[in-house]
Amino acid sequence: MEQQKLWTGNFLSICFSSFFVFITFYSLTATLPSFVTDHLGGDQSQAGWVMTAFVIASVLIRPFAGRWMDGPARKKAIVLALVVFMICAFVYPAISAFGVLLVLRFAHGLSFGAATTGNGTIVAELIPAERKGEGLGYYTLAMNLAMVLGPFLGLTIIQHGSFGVLFTILIVFGVLGLLLGLVTARIRKPASAAAADSVPAPAAPAKTKLRWKSLLEPKAVPISLVALFLAIAYSGILSFVPGYAKELGLESVSSYYFVVYAAMIVLARPFTGKLFDKLHRNYMVYPTILLYVVGLIVLATAHSAFMFLFSGALIGLGFGSLFPCLQTIAIQSAPKERTGLATGTLFIFFDGGIGIGSVLLGGIAQASSNRVMFLCGAASVVLGALVYYVLMHRNPSARPRPAESV
Repeated sequence: MEQQKLWTGNFLSICFSSFFVFITFYSLTATLPSFVTDHLGGDQSQAGWVMTAFVIASVLIRPFAGRWMDGPARKKAIVLALVVFMICAFVYPAISAFGVLLVLRFAHGLSFGAATTGNGTIVAELIPAERKGEGLGYYTLAMNLAMVLGPFLGLTIIQHGSFGVLFTILIVFGVLGLLLGLVTARIRKPASAAAADSVPAPAAPAKTKLRWKSLLEPKAVPISLVALFLAIAYSGILSFVPGYAKELGLESVSSYYFVVYAAMIVLARPFTGKLFDKLHRNYMVYPTILLYVVGLIVLATAHSAFMFLFSGALIGLGFGSLFPCLQTIAIQSAPKERTGLATGTLFIFFDGGIGIGSVLLGGIAQASSNRVMFLCGAASVVLGALVYYVLMHRNPSARPRPAESV
């Protein structure tokens, strides 16, 4: 049978729309703490709440967003999310008070959670079933590249320019994300999923009751629990690597850490997605978790630029290759008509892990050291591996369902 086409205009539109959304998120994540302390007169505790408000909003909206993406209002939902995301970008230059910034961050988090859930749902339906792991691997590459370019762009601009310049560039990104998202919103659901939405009468009353199963996909919860523990460790990398590099006297090479991280993802991604589609998922999950743990241990014990950057390469190969596998498992574990809920469930737990980790690991670093904090992150990844073994190891391999390959 001829392999179905992956690289289509619709697929590229979703990837680039997500890229502009995520690069905005990561640019602000790296720079807003300085904005709070230098421009608003706040302290480090307040700077932490800027991230927390965003994550809380994102977690709260995802169950509803997943439900909307599986229903007939998906087009309106994704467009509204991207419009609000763009409007929030326009507001940042006018912020002069910390309380107003918190409100803006909450609104931005709501739009981010809905937009990323929507894009993740639509792309999962668009990718051919037999290329699901490969396709989602390339899709998450957009997020990985944004994670690298966002902090680099943001920090470079505020070091050599101003926050005004940064906010202007992020406004442009918000507009581009919306324009590309309009293409995404026009993508129709697959015939089988659309037919499920059109099933009359009996199902309608049930949809009016907001039970937990209407907001979360139970079959995606086990792999989402794994994602939570992995995200706790990831929050430490995202938040504390630049400060850790300064502590080690490696500030001059700190900007290259995420470049090395991204380079390894780009090199590995063409192979990891295809391997996931061909092998039992355990053969991908355990090695990438091991690389993630080793990378964190190397980071915690680094004393030279080489070891510091080498840890970025290991974590890029590990966590960078692992996350699209988790997303694929979540989607394949759920019924086709609940793809949106499965995607939302995974991101709820992942965002929750980021929020928990930012507070927990930050407290550990303050009470002990960054080295101990990264070792605790490695322990969290080990816990994630244990959760996977208990809940997922003996389950059948996640293969494309027969109905999907029609």
